[in-house]
Amino acid sequence: MTRGNQRERDRERAAARAKAGKNKDDGLTPEQRRERDAKALQEKQAKKAAGAAGGNSSGGNKTK
Repeated sequence: MTRGNQRERDRERAAARAKAGKNKDDGLTPEQRRERDAKALQEKQAKKAAGAAGGNSSGGNKTK
């Protein structure tokens, strides 16, 4: 049983996805990359905390 050209097409698609994916060579040193990622993580956590603090006032238990 043969797969025809399916393997070749899959290899071509995988290569195209690899080219379109994230570019790891962004010109930053590992230290700069760590700083950038840490800053982004802090911003994300602050936004989540602000959303959680502000979101609790509108809902809650509404029992009679």
